[in-house]
Amino acid sequence: MLTAGSSRVIDHAKQLAADEPLENGCLRALLLGLLAESECRAALMLAEQGIDEASLHGQCPAFQHVAEATGVRVVRPGWDAAIGGVIAAAQPLLVDFPRPLEISTEHLLYGLVAGEHELADWLVEQGLAPGKLRRQILQLHGYGAEPLECAELTDDAPSSEVHPANSSPPANSADTASAEPFAAPLASPPSDSAPRQHDVSVATLRVLDASANRAREALRVAEDYTRFVLNDRHLTERLKQLRHRLAAALATIEGPQRYACRDTPGDVGTELTTASERNRPDVDAVLTAACKRLGESLRSLEEFGKTVDDAFAASIERIRYDAYTVEAALHVTRGALARLSDARLYVLVDACATEASFVSLAEELVTAGVDVIQLRDKRLTDRELVERARRLCAVAAGSRTLAIINDRPDIAAAVGAAGVHVGQDEVRVRDARAIVGAGALVGVSTHSLDDARRAALDGADYIGVGPTFPSTTKRFADYLGVPLVAAVAQEIRLPAFAIGGITTTNAAEVLATGIHGLAVAAAVTQARDPAIAVSELRALLGRFA
Repeated sequence: MLTAGSSRVIDHAKQLAADEPLENGCLRALLLGLLAESECRAALMLAEQGIDEASLHGQCPAFQHVAEATGVRVVRPGWDAAIGGVIAAAQPLLVDFPRPLEISTEHLLYGLVAGEHELADWLVEQGLAPGKLRRQILQLHGYGAEPLECAELTDDAPSSEVHPANSSPPANSADTASAEPFAAPLASPPSDSAPRQHDVSVATLRVLDASANRAREALRVAEDYTRFVLNDRHLTERLKQLRHRLAAALATIEGPQRYACRDTPGDVGTELTTASERNRPDVDAVLTAACKRLGESLRSLEEFGKTVDDAFAASIERIRYDAYTVEAALHVTRGALARLSDARLYVLVDACATEASFVSLAEELVTAGVDVIQLRDKRLTDRELVERARRLCAVAAGSRTLAIINDRPDIAAAVGAAGVHVGQDEVRVRDARAIVGAGALVGVSTHSLDDARRAALDGADYIGVGPTFPSTTKRFADYLGVPLVAAVAQEIRLPAFAIGGITTTNAAEVLATGIHGLAVAAAVTQARDPAIAVSELRALLGRFA
């Protein structure tokens, strides 16, 4: 539930974000919305650090980068996802407050500061460190200002380690702003001597403590791999959200009692190890081990948690299933990068006027060095399409060129194509995968950043991103432009091909975004000499290797 002040902030931020070119504009707009609500607590906290709209535009890198984004504006992703990310980052703080929870502007500010993005880094540099802000907010609501020392050990520490002093909130809060009244006086969080669940044995608490430690450690290892090895911002954020959700779930069981029951010197398993545990052949093996450890630890937490609190066990179950989804996306992305690292020029062809002309074009493209050829033609009968697809696969056989069939996983499987490409309104990734098999490629057309994120989590091997420019082969109501290509390139590591109206004239502008490759049709197939057009495009790709 949002307070009146928070609702006004978000409504104002939505209006500001409507003119933002990239998704991180949601965070900028939210901060501006907090400042606009000048009497709210968050605005006062920002003012104490000398932060106002002028300083944001003049000093904050996240705001100065806005001027660099040009071209057709991107359709802004849903606000549920944007605000959800902020709330997820604030979970370690929010668990200390009674239910029903009212999310105030200071909670939104904490969620911004606790995130992992350029704006959060700058706010911390201005003096709004998460730990400091957390203590200030707890004190503001009448709880003890000083948390237990154990809460400062790590940013992963469950929020239940911070128990405000067991005193009622003062009659006059330190913040007298009327923008965010609470419906009722805040009750103090439960004390350590009054657990919220029934009594738990020492043995069970030891299991929960050990499993919680393993799960947190595994999440951090996977996050480090995704952030620093894979460089995938989207999946890094998903792992971070899982980490915060785990901390929030653990905060509902007795943290201090778990620590009191910990007996590391007396743990009979600390010296039990195997040779495989002492050696990792490469960083990919580190990720694999971390993901296995995460699933096992979450399952143990869930099963033993059922003896403590069924709501806790249910929350761990949801985290476990979401972790499996992210794990699959990580492995698919890693495999796709290895398989498609050199595949950067993607050409779409139709069936041509005759089978002979189609085969001639396919042979010319393969000889010229096209990496991927997709057969896309909705005019043919199924029998004709199967025959063209079979001829394309025969031409590509023995070369490094991959043959892809558009929209028809059944035909792709029947002719032994390298894969299938589907649109947003066609067969879903999992259904296409069931038809073509695990070893075939499944590509997806995406028209927004949300589409690209979903494709990565759905298990796509690569994505098409666009339309980038108006095209002679396919028409769209909106052309999302180079900014969308740039946004996807910055956030998604899954191999991505910009598509839509790309030619040798504008390809450099597209490649400057960092996108993996180009998908073209008329620029090659309608060129006077397709081989020369391919050569020119490959030269441009080489400049942006």
